[in-house]
Amino acid sequence: MPLRARKRAGPTEVFRGTVRAMEDEDGYFGESVAATYDESAADMFQPDVVDATVEFLAGLAGSGRALELGVGTGRIALPLARRGVPVHGIDLSQAMVARLRAKPGGDAIGVTIGDFATTRVDGKFSVAYLVFNTIANLTTQEAQVACFRNAEAHLEPGGCFVIEVGIPDLRRLPPGQNVVPFHVSSTRWGFDLYDVATQAMSSNYVEVVDGRGRYTSIPFRYVWPAELDLMAQLAGLRLRERWDGWTREPFTSESRQHVSVWEKPTG
Repeated sequence: MPLRARKRAGPTEVFRGTVRAMEDEDGYFGESVAATYDESAADMFQPDVVDATVEFLAGLAGSGRALELGVGTGRIALPLARRGVPVHGIDLSQAMVARLRAKPGGDAIGVTIGDFATTRVDGKFSVAYLVFNTIANLTTQEAQVACFRNAEAHLEPGGCFVIEVGIPDLRRLPPGQNVVPFHVSSTRWGFDLYDVATQAMSSNYVEVVDGRGRYTSIPFRYVWPAELDLMAQLAGLRLRERWDGWTREPFTSESRQHVSVWEKPTG
C-alpha cells in the first residue's frame, strides 16, 4: 500500500481547474472529492480488504467502543458497527460525513466534526484507529504527536491505538533524485515528490483533457515505524504488535506497509 494510496480521491476526481486548491473548511476532501470518493478508492472497498480490517478491529474492541479518526464516508465504521461494535468518528470534512449519513446504518454512527489530531469527544474507548494512511494527512511532526496524545486521552486503560500506513518508497529513489513516478499514460501522469530533509512529500497528478492540462498536488508527511513508536512513548503508549497487514502477516524489511498496535498501560 504505497503512501499515496491514502489520498481520498483519484486523479480524475480531484481536477477542478488548472490547479486544485484546498476546499474551505472541508480541507482537501470537500464536495468535489466526496462526491466520487468511494468509486475512486474502490480497491479499498473490496470485501476482502474491509472484512480483514473489521475482523482485526472488532477483536481489539471486544465489548467496548471504537473511535475512528478520519471516519470519512464510513468505509470501516459502518461494517464495524454492523458487527455490534459501537463506533464514533471524528472528521474535518462535512461533505465526506454527509456521504456516510446517506448510507444504510449511517445514522447510527456518532460523528464529531473537527481536526482528529485535537478534537475531543465524550467517553472512553477500547480501540482508536487510523486506517488507509490517514496519519500522513497530518503534515507536521507536531500534529502527528498531538494525534497520538489525543488517541491516548480517549482510550480506557488497556485500550489500543491502531494505525495502518505505508512505508515510504525511498529505496526507489535513484541517487540525487526526489521524484518517483507511479503512473504514466498518454493523457495522465502521476508522481510522488519527496523532501528527505523534512519528510514532506506530495502526490502529484497531471492530466490532459480535450487538449488542456490540469494539475493537482496533495501534501503528506511520511513517517517511519520507529518514529511512530517514539510518538507513542511520548503519549504514554507502548508497542503491542506490528504486522505487514490486517491478516497478521509478519512485518519484515521488505514490507511496504504496516498495521501497528500500541496499548495504554493498565497501571
